Amino acid sequence: MKKIIVTSALPYANGSIHLGHLVEYLQTDIWVRNQKMSGNNCIYICADDAHGTPIMLKAQELKITPEKLIEKIYKEHVNDFSDFQIEFDNYYTTHSDENKFFSELIYSKLYQNGDIISKTISQFYDAEANMFLPDRYVRGDCPKCGAKDQYGDSCEECGASYSSSEIKNPISTITQSTPITKKSEHQFFKLRSYEKFLKKWVSDKTLQKEIRNKLDEWLSEGLSDWDITRDAPYFGFEIPNTKDKYFYVWLDAPIGYIASYKNYCDKNNKEFDEDWSENSDTELYHFIGKDIAYFHALFWPAMLEGSGFKKPNAIFCHGFLTIDGEKMSKSRGTFFNARTYLNHLKPEYLRYYFASRLNNKIEDIDLSFDDFCSRVNSDLIGKIVNIGSRCAKFINTDFENKLSDKIKNQKLIDKTLGSLDQIVSNYESRNYATNIRLITSLADDINKYLDDEKPWIKIKNNDEKDSVQDICTDGLNLFRILIGYLKPILPELSSKVEDILQCATIRWDNINTLLLSNEIKKFVPIIARIDKEWIENMKKENEDNSDV
Repeated sequence: MKKIIVTSALPYANGSIHLGHLVEYLQTDIWVRNQKMSGNNCIYICADDAHGTPIMLKAQELKITPEKLIEKIYKEHVNDFSDFQIEFDNYYTTHSDENKFFSELIYSKLYQNGDIISKTISQFYDAEANMFLPDRYVRGDCPKCGAKDQYGDSCEECGASYSSSEIKNPISTITQSTPITKKSEHQFFKLRSYEKFLKKWVSDKTLQKEIRNKLDEWLSEGLSDWDITRDAPYFGFEIPNTKDKYFYVWLDAPIGYIASYKNYCDKNNKEFDEDWSENSDTELYHFIGKDIAYFHALFWPAMLEGSGFKKPNAIFCHGFLTIDGEKMSKSRGTFFNARTYLNHLKPEYLRYYFASRLNNKIEDIDLSFDDFCSRVNSDLIGKIVNIGSRCAKFINTDFENKLSDKIKNQKLIDKTLGSLDQIVSNYESRNYATNIRLITSLADDINKYLDDEKPWIKIKNNDEKDSVQDICTDGLNLFRILIGYLKPILPELSSKVEDILQCATIRWDNINTLLLSNEIKKFVPIIARIDKEWIENMKKENEDNSDV
């Protein structure tokens, strides 16, 4: 049994969870559930990213304290994740005593190493707002490729990273004024001191090819020192022995992984140090979007190396979500909050659909609502769930809810179970789409078997009636195997099936256990077909809320 810590990137605590976020959390949740079904001790942790200027400004806009804002958003996030059947072992916040402790600890270790230096720099300052501007509150032309309307720290067009002082034609996003430059003393992390370590750390095992190539490019260009401080006013942790200087959010945010795990250990009387120590055998995996690879694959491992903490075994990046071929955009009506979706559609639909599109490559995936309806209605319900309903009907009505004591088609059982290793391997390698294709193909074989045997005809013939019990016993055992294969994707649907079939909780080590002579419950509808009107109603609600 392996011990594994898994994280997803921390959602920012100034807004709602949206469908784009869910690509990552569902991908991670499926992976974790597979590990747990394999018997591994896999702990899934996350937290709200609760610091920074955006949160301070949002709180000011709402005329509440930042603490009240992040408390409100935290509750909303927890409810959204729970209703999408995303099961964290611990969900926390970066605005915590634990995170303050570890932020100061890591900072002090880096400082003692000589990895923290001070520089006086010129920064953009909004004279109307009376504040220094964080990178993301400056927009302008990319200094590398010239692309218009880019953030002050990175370009979405060419992928370049830079300091905000380099951006051309800068504009403050707070007041829309042209910022002035003003000097301020800041502390920097000497990232360049870790180039040798990072070159060694980067490999095929730790990073996907696309990210590894990008890191090689950044390393070949030479790394710059990283500004880890921000000036007041700022919502975050004040740096020890300084005045009006705060940790940059990207320093304390990933430390939130450590803090959330410490909180988990304290609540569950678990040992913390053995899992996060530098030479720990515990495996650590991060799931993130491709847009934050720079921070997770350069700054984060360097910080861990310099402070004596465990480095990630691997970082898994994913692409972005588009909606009907368009970027998620409020103006285009393609930006959907998680709660808006849940007001009209079941979480199982989206879990299944995202799984049908996800693999281990860094590819954007498109949520086409026509394809969404087709895959759920035709494949999940029409092919897979229908096996259970059509077989259970005969067992319920003609055989007093009792399964046969024998299997009729052992060959088909063996063939279906023969895919187990491939199923588990595909989950492990994040090739969920391959699993969906394999499972639907197996469902086609099972449906063909039922169509060939024609139990609905044989039940009318007294001489063949008993064979119907055998055929449907085959069908329900095969149905249980398919639902077991889908369990990481559809946990609550699987639980409903386990209850109907009166079987043990399905794991990989017991999925080959056949149900013979068992008594089952009456089969009730476990999931409905998507009505396209539900999608139109969701779009209407989204449109009505777009101006709010």
